[in-house]
Amino acid sequence: MSRRAWLLFALVSVLWGIPYLFIKIAVQDLAPPVVVVARTGIAAAILLPIALRSGALRALRERRGTIVLLTLTHITGPFLLITYGETHIPSSLTALLIATQPVLVALLALRSGDASETVRGWRAVGLGVGLVGVAGVVGFDPSGDRYRWLGAGLVLLAALGYGAAALLVKNRLADVPPLGVVASTMTLNTLILLPVALLTAPGRMPGAASAGAIVVLGVFCTATAFLAFYRLIAEAGAGRASLINYADPAIAVLLGVAVLHEPLRWSALGGFVLVLVGGWLSTRRQKEGRVVAESVRHSAQLVCGDS
Repeated sequence: MSRRAWLLFALVSVLWGIPYLFIKIAVQDLAPPVVVVARTGIAAAILLPIALRSGALRALRERRGTIVLLTLTHITGPFLLITYGETHIPSSLTALLIATQPVLVALLALRSGDASETVRGWRAVGLGVGLVGVAGVVGFDPSGDRYRWLGAGLVLLAALGYGAAALLVKNRLADVPPLGVVASTMTLNTLILLPVALLTAPGRMPGAASAGAIVVLGVFCTATAFLAFYRLIAEAGAGRASLINYADPAIAVLLGVAVLHEPLRWSALGGFVLVLVGGWLSTRRQKEGRVVAESVRHSAQLVCGDS
């Protein structure tokens, strides 16, 4: 890759590695619906004008139903589940659980009966390795409060939503501009959750830390990150850009340990390695060897999750 591509790769890796830290900070003063609406509202205010000027929304006129479904499975559900989950588990564990997304993509593809996604050979081995890794991350890391198992389950459901969204994008929206998809889903999610956010809004202004976290999530982790990611795809190609899946969880874990002093156990790290290996193997195409799960990055993710 060129020097510019490497700089973009580093930038996006950081911007998609820090959301879990800032979500953890924001939920100290704000309810999860408020955090999600503020984040997507800021991102929509930045991305929607750009999408309108570039004409990126025109291709979506005949796919309104698909956009609504994608919003619910890729933004509304996962963003809420991750934010609620982080009220019970550390941000570092959240990042490790979201990294299970490629394995879940393989499972969903297996259930969908898609012939192009047949799981056999090394992909079947990868799926087994990934599932063992998931068990390792969840089963041997008791971090969190007394509802940590609930929190972990919510985050895994979010990862499942990301996986379903990846297949939805791959099958129905692969030929439309990603900027239009992201701008429309961010806007629609803001409108859907706005009434809930107003009902759960605090009676007083949040602290400076929570307010700053919201700004970072909306401006940098969502709007700026996606714009930079599109430039990275143009500079280095979608296949290389998808390698961010392996970088941002590591950054999230390091930040959680260094900034929030969260515990980090070797068992969870071992499970994380198995998840990465299993995810890479289980989402490979039989001939091309490309990562199937990269399609979810083209439409938005999961971490800013995407979270």
